[in-house]
Amino acid sequence: MKQLALDIGLATGPTLARFFAGPNEAALQHLRLWVGEGHQPGTRSPVPTYLWGEAGSGKTHLLRAVHQALSDQGASVGWLDASVAAPTEFDERWTAVVMDDVHLYSTAQQAMAFNWFVNAISPASGMPRGVLAAGNLPPADLPLRDDLRTRLGWGHVFQLQLLDETARRAVLRQEADARGVFLGDEVMDFMLNRFSRDLGSLMQLLDQLDAYALRTQRAITIPLLKAMLESE
Repeated sequence: MKQLALDIGLATGPTLARFFAGPNEAALQHLRLWVGEGHQPGTRSPVPTYLWGEAGSGKTHLLRAVHQALSDQGASVGWLDASVAAPTEFDERWTAVVMDDVHLYSTAQQAMAFNWFVNAISPASGMPRGVLAAGNLPPADLPLRDDLRTRLGWGHVFQLQLLDETARRAVLRQEADARGVFLGDEVMDFMLNRFSRDLGSLMQLLDQLDAYALRTQRAITIPLLKAMLESE
């Protein structure tokens, strides 16, 4: 059976409430306060926050969840990742800027990220804006221009740890329950033993399984999973 190496998708609608923290509880609680849970919107700290860790540790989930939480409050938020070929200039209407996969930024993206950072922390008008960024390395080791790399390490820095197998099983069960589908132990064993084991890949696989099961009107079983792969 082939290995799958899939990027995490956005179909599941990442939220802070659906993030299984495990060893990353401190980062989760920090971001809950950062988006204003339990406080009035706009009271979050302007001190920048940087998350780092291996692929599948939950960085993009948390950044997307924060972006969504702020948007739900009616805030306008700047988003930049390595896929944005032509990032826009800093917008004074933004409440915060969120920058994902900074270790992959091109020279032009680094220049824009630095511009966003400086304008967010020291805006021409209004209060400082929040800055949330993530990459796969600690700030000091990022392959970025010096002024951007040092600024990413100015504030709160959290290393995200990969979940162990017990926690990954719990997340799969939680996500399946959220979709209203039954994921049997034998299917879960098959997924964990035969496919890429990082959490992002497993979530994408579950997305595909759920959609395929709905399309074929069949329960999620190992034969269904094999049929889905054969149909690709």
